[in-house]
Amino acid sequence: MSTAHQGMTNGTNNGVTRRTLLAGATAVAAATVTGGTAHASDGVHASDGQVPSLWREFTRTPFTHPQIPYIGRAGAARVRRLPVVADVRAYGAVADGVTDCAPAINRAIAAAARAGGGTVTIPPGTFRIDGLIQLGHDNVVLRGAGSGRTTLYATKNLTELIGPYGSRYGGTKSAWSWAGGLIWLAPKARWDSLTAAIRAQAWPFEGWTGNKRDEWEQLTPVAPARQGDRTVTVADPTRLRPGCMVLLRVDDDSTHTLLQHMSGGGPGPASYYWEDKTKLLSYVPYEWPVRVTAVRGRRATLERPLPVDLRPEWNPQFTTHVRALTGSGVEGLTLDVMETPQSPHLLDKGYNGVVLQCAYDCWVDDVTVRNVDNGFGLVAASACTLRGTRVGGRGEHHPYFCREGSHDNLIEDFTIEQRTVPAPSDTQLHGINVEGLSSYNVWSHGEMQMGTFDSHRGLPFANVRTDITVNNNGRHGGDANAGPLFGARFTHWNVRVTNGRAGLMRLDGLAPYSATVGLDTVTDFDQIDVPDFTGDLHSRLELYGTWDAVRPRNLYEAQRELPLR
Repeated sequence: MSTAHQGMTNGTNNGVTRRTLLAGATAVAAATVTGGTAHASDGVHASDGQVPSLWREFTRTPFTHPQIPYIGRAGAARVRRLPVVADVRAYGAVADGVTDCAPAINRAIAAAARAGGGTVTIPPGTFRIDGLIQLGHDNVVLRGAGSGRTTLYATKNLTELIGPYGSRYGGTKSAWSWAGGLIWLAPKARWDSLTAAIRAQAWPFEGWTGNKRDEWEQLTPVAPARQGDRTVTVADPTRLRPGCMVLLRVDDDSTHTLLQHMSGGGPGPASYYWEDKTKLLSYVPYEWPVRVTAVRGRRATLERPLPVDLRPEWNPQFTTHVRALTGSGVEGLTLDVMETPQSPHLLDKGYNGVVLQCAYDCWVDDVTVRNVDNGFGLVAASACTLRGTRVGGRGEHHPYFCREGSHDNLIEDFTIEQRTVPAPSDTQLHGINVEGLSSYNVWSHGEMQMGTFDSHRGLPFANVRTDITVNNNGRHGGDANAGPLFGARFTHWNVRVTNGRAGLMRLDGLAPYSATVGLDTVTDFDQIDVPDFTGDLHSRLELYGTWDAVRPRNLYEAQRELPLR
């Protein structure tokens, strides 16, 4: 396990703990939860910064706060150090920068899978790959010697390796603009099915229930429950076991009250015209994978709190799903793609970085990608962690993308470098993307030398960006038929905008039931948006015009420290 990955499990960053920085926030939280008062002896001083009323409110109702989501359990929960079972050199890999090492690396990964899991090591050096690397079995880790020491030099794109990938929504767009990676973590059966459909030009759905969303069966209906509940009542518990993973499937009704609920409810969402938002409606039912931790009679306890209410008219149920990839990761390497000119917007050829798809409790740690079309992707991925990742080189379309119903993921200690060549005029830069009913994802402690907070429509909700510095020079995307930019409970917390551009930074005029706390002063110019919903958005703004004055500084880390049951 790399040093950075060890930090993932013990709360440190390169040997320096952040818990010291959070001591004041934790004292405030503990005092608020217990009804007490924070004192100087608790480590809280006036010079430490300002504690907003929103934080005090949140600590009283952390699972049901109307503006701030609970994201303290985001990210991988089952990261393990796995024994080394293979070295790629034993399977023919040579660090000469000339030999195609992709077959050897994939053979080593296959050997680890046959052994029941383990770590595949890649020593220092540059290893050329003329094909993609696919991790498709549980508990297999691909580990280099560090992102500054081990390099995979990629020479081909996904169009060459798999074929053209058209959009299931029609038109001439290339779906490689938002899907697939040259390092691709996905369960093998799902990956085989997906790539077979692409080769047959039968453009697939990409998520947990197969290419046509028909690969599932009901396990049991679920009784009504409230957002934030962890224990639910089921009709039939016989197919539920502690440790099993289920898919919570929630339908919408004819008046789209589920989508209204995800938008915070009230007159604005009720009056919104949903019927022509065909791309958005294709994301329904909402599908949320989760582990069951206990079953007692007809009561099932879940690993994470419910993301939404469960109402009878939405037919909530636990179902099966395609087999997930779990316990796998990529660590300690750089993927350096042969430099080519960036393709026109939405015509990417697929010089893509690392993608996790239908993955749960997987991770990427200390990995850099360079000269890619798209950097790091979460596609129908949940409870995964990207830590110590970096995107650099000639410039890219999506540095990070999070889509197709991805939930509860953590992207931590990330960097988007300034591009090394000017952007061609027919290209577009986004940033940290979220879309497609994706929820409860966290971007924490980042440096964005370019890009934006790209909410790409498709009603993403309850996502958090915290403790980030951004040169806000990107633009958000999203088709009009994908619906609203934001659902409810989006939070931007302690954000510094170095160029003063407002676009999608300040949420109080755009996102319903959301919060902007500790944002320095920004001004509208370039891309300017109007809210999707009419009337009072019930969005909160605190400590505007400041940066790094808010306490706690990092909303995710402070939530993780809360003394909750």
